[in-house]
Amino acid sequence: MQRSLVYFENWIDPAWMPVLEPHKDIVVTRHTYAAPAEDTWAKLKGAHGYQIQPRTELKQPWFGSPEFVSRCPDLLAISVTGAGYDVVDVDACTAAGVIVCNQSGTNSQAVAEHALGLMLAVANKIVKSDRDMRTVKNLQRFDYVGVEMLGKTIGIIGIGQIGLRTARMCKAAFGAAILAYDPYLTAAQIAERGAQKVELEELMRRSDFISVHCPRTAESFGMLGKAQFEMMKPSAFFVTTARGGIHKEDELYDALKAKKLAGAGLDVFLDEPPPLDHPLLSLDNVIVTPHNAGISEDALRAMAVGAAEQWITIFEGKIPPRLINPQAWPKYSERFQKIFGVKPPPLT
Repeated sequence: MQRSLVYFENWIDPAWMPVLEPHKDIVVTRHTYAAPAEDTWAKLKGAHGYQIQPRTELKQPWFGSPEFVSRCPDLLAISVTGAGYDVVDVDACTAAGVIVCNQSGTNSQAVAEHALGLMLAVANKIVKSDRDMRTVKNLQRFDYVGVEMLGKTIGIIGIGQIGLRTARMCKAAFGAAILAYDPYLTAAQIAERGAQKVELEELMRRSDFISVHCPRTAESFGMLGKAQFEMMKPSAFFVTTARGGIHKEDELYDALKAKKLAGAGLDVFLDEPPPLDHPLLSLDNVIVTPHNAGISEDALRAMAVGAAEQWITIFEGKIPPRLINPQAWPKYSERFQKIFGVKPPPLT
């Protein structure tokens, strides 16, 4: 029986094609946002898998919402492009017996390098120096004195694959002490990753650089605001390559204006791209990038191939390597067997 896999517009990189093309039982269909929605809904009814676009490019109503799940009765799995899965209602999927998978690890090096780049750039006023060199006559170099990272304390919020790589680079290059806030890991597990487990308040108070790498969930949404920013050292820097909404943008702006912290490097915003008159864009001690930390050429290929390989695993009735909601597995297995006649193995 053929497996129906759908996506919209593009699959981040064409490297997926030679991976899936030999598997003739997997029929991949491209849809467009410009097509009439009701026509597209009709075509999606028989879809078994949905490779979903990143939030920045994804259009309504094609999020992994309860409506999407209910209107696609044969849907078995949704796969996101990268590590973040906030474009999918995981609870709705779990209730329906739909598994959700991500591509965690496929772009971790790119994001970690970008996070480190933002730390170095904001601490050494590199962007402001470049801008002023082009516009300011007779500038004074002592107006651009930077801060070294050598021996500093780095606070990692979320020490998964990306946070771990960021921590290791900071430790290897600068001999940094690493603090980590991650409520899902024990102190022993975090110690194995070369960091000290601390609560969020201690991390905010002690760190010279803070780098955010946790997923955006109901628990993490808005967890960094006025109270947390006021805990930071006035000499500290805040960097995030995670997801917009984890930090409160207006309260970060207020903290920066009040010199509660020294600067920030931001790759993510709640609304992307942010409007040109966004208050944070007016500050000289803020560096911004357009949510491109995880889309190096290498990472795009790795994400595309990783997703394609995972779809093969899913459609073969095996356990995918990057399963987000294992709670869905029993119901998913029953549905898979009903559709394809083969029951996936139990999770171990």
